[in-house]
Amino acid sequence: MKSLQIDSPDLARRMRIQALQMVHRAKASHIGSALSICDIVAVLYGQVLRLDPKQPGAAQRDRFILSKGHACVAIYAALAETGFFPTDDLLKYGQDHSVLMNHISHKVAGVEFSTGSLGHGLPFGTGKALAAKRSKLDWRTAVLLSDGELGEGSNWEAMMFAAHHGLDNLVAIVDYNKLQSLTTVDKTLRVEPLADKARAFGWAVREVDGHDHAALAALLNALPWEPGRPSFLIAHTTKGKGVSFMENSVDWHYKSPSAEQLAQALGELNHA
Repeated sequence: MKSLQIDSPDLARRMRIQALQMVHRAKASHIGSALSICDIVAVLYGQVLRLDPKQPGAAQRDRFILSKGHACVAIYAALAETGFFPTDDLLKYGQDHSVLMNHISHKVAGVEFSTGSLGHGLPFGTGKALAAKRSKLDWRTAVLLSDGELGEGSNWEAMMFAAHHGLDNLVAIVDYNKLQSLTTVDKTLRVEPLADKARAFGWAVREVDGHDHAALAALLNALPWEPGRPSFLIAHTTKGKGVSFMENSVDWHYKSPSAEQLAQALGELNHA
């Protein structure tokens, strides 16, 4: 099984457009968190993960887990835009009886694990990586975390466990946008020195501009960086990336755009 080899910058742009429209229609929240990860997710789905949209449950597929489940519109958009299900299904996001729920749901084709409460994705992904090792299978597991989520102790337990078992088929990617709910991560529960902490837990660590597609693809296609160690990628990002009035604003953690704001946002993305 191979990666899809899709133009990731264009995929990210289409994901942002779909995500904005979904959140506006559903009057839902978390658009800032979703826009933050679109470039990372587009590189994963377009250039790195070995997946088949026509066989979403294929045994040999790589596993991707969104631990920050509130940013699900980015993943739903990526799955639809890469052929896991029709893009028209995105119209059902946030509607009664829809599987496209406001936090990511494993009932959606291509989604491995439902998350909502934070701190669950990495422990689950660690178990998946251990299962692959013990079964002597070569599929890999990638987990995308939020920076604020690192306040959950379950992540650090999983990090100790993964290093102890030498899970070099596991990569944790931190969406490090430095904002959390209504303020900054630094004012809520400081995570620095993050790279030093991850190294101390036995992981191979790299840092990257989380909106640089070439740099992201180069690092994620070179896994594992250190044989015998799980990989920890600190991706520096901008919350609300791609829409001028949403960038670096805590307002867009919970707000949804009005019709006028949506039109402005789509105009910016269509002329980017």
